[in-house]
Amino acid sequence: MTGNTLHAEADGLSALAAPPAHVQRVVLMGYMGAGKTSVGRLLAEALGWTFLDLDAHVEVRTGASVPELFARHGEAHFRRLESTALANALAQNATVLALGGGAPETLTNRLLLEQTPGTLLIYLEASFPTLYDRCMLQSFAAPELLRPVLSNAAEAETRFHARVPLYRRLARHTIPTGEQDPVETARAILKLLT
Repeated sequence: MTGNTLHAEADGLSALAAPPAHVQRVVLMGYMGAGKTSVGRLLAEALGWTFLDLDAHVEVRTGASVPELFARHGEAHFRRLESTALANALAQNATVLALGGGAPETLTNRLLLEQTPGTLLIYLEASFPTLYDRCMLQSFAAPELLRPVLSNAAEAETRFHARVPLYRRLARHTIPTGEQDPVETARAILKLLT
């Protein structure tokens, strides 16, 4: 689905948007390929809110891409930067935030997510084969989207299985995305908010 198609479809979602006053931000989490960014953009547009991708937020704040940060400083350093960026993002209201797939692995991040009032946590769920296939299809269409961590499918699946319990524990709601497109997923989330 192209960006123009997503924009046109989002127009049909706007009439459904009426979030309760106590929800100040929606946080989408899940593994790579779950649709956090696509769904997040649609949801933010339908709500009239700001969309923020946490990885992109880290990149803007540091002036380096996530792969560059990993290569230069390692994962531990990246996770510290991610925690700082998450705290900054959670201070913003009327925001839909898409987490990086590994963000919930860090205890600091889990505490921030659980303890920030007005935060609705939603897990976008799909099976590993579905998510892997989506990521591979994206990389064929746009090679710059190839995720290096998927070069070893067995290791990627191990990470997936380690993260799923964290997503489930943190989430207030779980939305199955395996058989849904981003518009259907955004519509399901909007129904939770009304």
